[in-house]
Amino acid sequence: MRFTVRILLLLTLIALALPLAGCEDPEPVKRIDLTKREEITFRPRQVEVTYAYLPQYSHSLSYQRHNLLVEYLSEATGLTMRQVFPDTFDEHMNMVDQGQIDISFSNPFIYVKMAHRGGAQAFARIVEDSGKNFRGQIIVRQGNESIGTLADVRGKRWLAVDPSSAGGFLFPLGHFIEHGIQRKDFAEVAFAPGPGGKQEKVVLGVASGQYDVGSIREGTLALMADKVDLSQIRVLAETRWYPGWVYSARKGLNQEIVRKIKSAMLALSQDNPRHLPILENAGFTAIIPSQDSDFDPVRLLAASIGLDVGK
Repeated sequence: MRFTVRILLLLTLIALALPLAGCEDPEPVKRIDLTKREEITFRPRQVEVTYAYLPQYSHSLSYQRHNLLVEYLSEATGLTMRQVFPDTFDEHMNMVDQGQIDISFSNPFIYVKMAHRGGAQAFARIVEDSGKNFRGQIIVRQGNESIGTLADVRGKRWLAVDPSSAGGFLFPLGHFIEHGIQRKDFAEVAFAPGPGGKQEKVVLGVASGQYDVGSIREGTLALMADKVDLSQIRVLAETRWYPGWVYSARKGLNQEIVRKIKSAMLALSQDNPRHLPILENAGFTAIIPSQDSDFDPVRLLAASIGLDVGK
């Protein structure tokens, strides 16, 4: 008991001593002269240019194909550029309309729609191994003996990329119509589900036998060589050639920014060792100048298949 009392007495003395100890070494008083002031200069925020690749492939593949190009454009123009990744074609178009995407890399159908409804302006387009135009492919499973010719697709299930996909739907639809096959002649017309990776999903959907017919842009099969046994796939038909993928600027984007980016794009050359990996990664051989009228053949196709580019 006595021991407990002693402990309590000792703790009480320590508690009383602490404030006194703090008072023995007070902080020195700092005097502030309020007559001396310095103006703080805020640096203007650097303009950031957003760049987006229409999500025809998965985001990871889009990044792999274009990140070197985006880095090159930043270095060559002195602009801060950032690649952004919309999930769907509609989201891509809406982001351009809303000014969230400055530079759009899209198929010509999407470009025609963006130009019509939001004032996007084409300034460059790509050249691929196949040339400055591209086309769609209609594919079937190699072992599907019920489809020998194009006419045999009637009554079959068709998996396409997206209602706004050029090579993955609209070019093939125009091809079917030219050969007397209407959309209603198919037992089902479905589109690749979910965000991104839609070209891949069409190939996998046909390879697995889930769908009888698939439509993709030419060049997709080569990119899928490590994901699917390409011997399972047969190209049934190829569409006409149409103007290739296009770079456009959103309405209102500073024209000096557009000029810098266009100039840097047109300077890319396969003969330059620094440029070659950039072009190879992106799947281009060059980028050439372009203008809105280049895409009039796409507008004619849209009219022939009853597509309202205003929607």
